[in-house]
Amino acid sequence: MNKTQQMIDELLSPIKQFLYCETPDAWINEAIKPENLTGLLVDHCNCELKASQTAMWLIRKYAVDADSGKALLEWAKPYEDFVYGRVRNTDAFHGKKNGLSAPLVAKESFAHGPELIDKMVRLIKEEFHHFEQVLDIMVSRNIPYSNLSAGRYAKGLMKAVRTHEPATLIDKLIAGAYIEARSCERFAKLAPFLDDELQKFYISLLRSEARHYQDYLQLAEQIAGHNISDRIRIIGEKEAALINSEDNMFRFHSGIPAA
Repeated sequence: MNKTQQMIDELLSPIKQFLYCETPDAWINEAIKPENLTGLLVDHCNCELKASQTAMWLIRKYAVDADSGKALLEWAKPYEDFVYGRVRNTDAFHGKKNGLSAPLVAKESFAHGPELIDKMVRLIKEEFHHFEQVLDIMVSRNIPYSNLSAGRYAKGLMKAVRTHEPATLIDKLIAGAYIEARSCERFAKLAPFLDDELQKFYISLLRSEARHYQDYLQLAEQIAGHNISDRIRIIGEKEAALINSEDNMFRFHSGIPAA
C-alpha cells in the first residue's frame, strides 16, 4: 500500500463509520460519464460556495454582533456576485488575499461563540479557496460557469432539523457534518476514475473535508452538552435515504439516477 492510499484509508475510516451508507455504484457510473463532467464541476463549484455561505450564516445568526455580520457579508460579496449576480469577472477575488475587513466580535450571550467562529472562519477560507481552484480547472478546460438549479439533497436534510433552539443549531451542525462527510466520501470514490489532474485535485481535498465534518460534529456535541447520538442517527438515516433513493436530477450530492 502506497502512502497516498494509506492516507486516504485513514481519513475515510471514521467517515465510513459515520455515514449510514456508501455512495451507490449507480451514481458513480453516472458521474464518470464524459458528458456529465461539465455539470459535475459546475455543481462542485456551487457546493464550495454554499458550504461557505452555510458557515457564514451560522456565525452571523448565533455568534457575532451586527457589524461583524456585515463584515462577513462583504467577504462573501465578490463570490456571490460572480455566481448570483452573473458578474463573470474573477478579478475581485481570484489570486487576492480576500478576507475579513475587520475582526469578528463574539456575542457575550453565546458561550460557544469563539469556538464556532474559529472553526467556521477557517472552513470559509478553505471553501473559498476550493471554489477558486475548481474555477481554474474549468477555465483550463474551456468549461464556462453556468447557474444550476439546486438539487433536493440539502433541502431534504433540513426537513430533519428541529424548529426550536438550541435544537435547531445542533441539528444544523449535524447536517453540516453529514454534507461534508459525504463530499469527502464521494471525492475518494470518484478519484480513481478521473484523469490525473482531477484525481490529484480531489485527493488533495480529502483532508480538509474530513476535518470540516469533524468540526461540525464537535461543535454540535459541545453546544448540546449531552449525548446526541439519537440526533446523529436520525439525520444520518435521512441522509442515507436521500442518497439511496431515485433522483431525477444529477448533482454532486444526488441520489440514484432515475432510469
